[in-house]
Amino acid sequence: MSEQKLKVLIVSQYFWPENMRVNDLVEGLVQRGHEVTVLTGWPNYPEGRVFEDYRCSPEKYANYQGAKIVRVPFIPRGKRSITLILNYASFFLSGSVLGSWKLRGQEFDAIFVYAVSPIMSAIPALMIGKLKRVPVFIWVLDLWPETLKAVGVLSNARLLALVGKGVSWIYNRADYLLLQSTAFAASVKQYCTRTMPSERLVYFPSWAEDGFSKLPAEGSPLIEYDPKLFTILFAGNLGDAQDFPAILDVAEALRGEMLIRWVIVGDGRMSEWLGQQVSERGLNNVLLLGRHPLEAMPPLFTTADALLVSLKTNEVFEKTIPGKVQAYLASGKPILGMIDGEASRVIEAAGAGLACSSSDRAGFSKIVSQMAQMTSSQRQAMGASGKRYYEENFSKEKLFSNLISLFRQATCRNGKSC
Repeated sequence: MSEQKLKVLIVSQYFWPENMRVNDLVEGLVQRGHEVTVLTGWPNYPEGRVFEDYRCSPEKYANYQGAKIVRVPFIPRGKRSITLILNYASFFLSGSVLGSWKLRGQEFDAIFVYAVSPIMSAIPALMIGKLKRVPVFIWVLDLWPETLKAVGVLSNARLLALVGKGVSWIYNRADYLLLQSTAFAASVKQYCTRTMPSERLVYFPSWAEDGFSKLPAEGSPLIEYDPKLFTILFAGNLGDAQDFPAILDVAEALRGEMLIRWVIVGDGRMSEWLGQQVSERGLNNVLLLGRHPLEAMPPLFTTADALLVSLKTNEVFEKTIPGKVQAYLASGKPILGMIDGEASRVIEAAGAGLACSSSDRAGFSKIVSQMAQMTSSQRQAMGASGKRYYEENFSKEKLFSNLISLFRQATCRNGKSC
């Protein structure tokens, strides 16, 4: 049974050359000897337009680490709300119709959905699963319709209820629902109107990308290490949810009290605002490095004394563990968190750093000062504790093995030889 090769279909609106965690999963399954096919769209995230190199040479993107890629056309994301909606709708329509056609005659043992927003991206998988009588696994990485309400995209109660019915339709047709966070369970269950056996609601968290578990000894050419400075690094999306007004307020308040350098890496909707604020406030202790590829992150982590995760609070964010938390834990660096809910719980349970409530400027200022005044060995002990917690709870090896075991169980239940 353990040596049986599985045929797995991955359905994801986003895939390589877009930088997504599902890329790791595909590579990992192939390395373990399984046959993997990916149904996806044209690469266009986050720029909103189809990547130039793909348009010129699509044949270069037909295979990834030994996995076959089947792409369907859709409307690129663009920069406007209407094009984003059309992008979502066109993928599930194109994936359901053209995807089913392109995959005709092919057999699979399991179908796995990388279900970041929108949840409708699971519909092609359900259609194909129905046609081929194959179990469908949906990795729930975002809560719908709660997220739409939480971020202000949709507030009308009737429309939210309509979206909720769509979510219920999807969840009730899945064979397994894999939950990014244990706190997702109650929200997901309310949309499962048919009885879903408890063993088919599975906690399946994210992992860190390769490179973070063993940081390079050499630092980054982007910033020079300075032992006189306490360097705090934020890496990731620069959006409204990350609460940069609170971060800059604390950076400004502490500027005259201690030698702290704030390094912010990434881009997003708040990038321009951050640049203006840093300039207007004269925050020479804040460095904005812009967006850099994933491989540039481990060397930057090496130069940091602490890693920052922040998130405003609402009913959805409190249940979510931002993907960067796993990378932070894996790196063995101490964590500063201005965050509520599951992420705060993980930081505390891991003994990986210090956390305060979301948007709590006074609390954040206190824990920054506290960590800055610690000895290097005290901070190293926090980082080491976080790394142990990562290896016990978020190790890619363990998670992939668990997922393959689930695939095999479903294969047996589906009446196939196992």
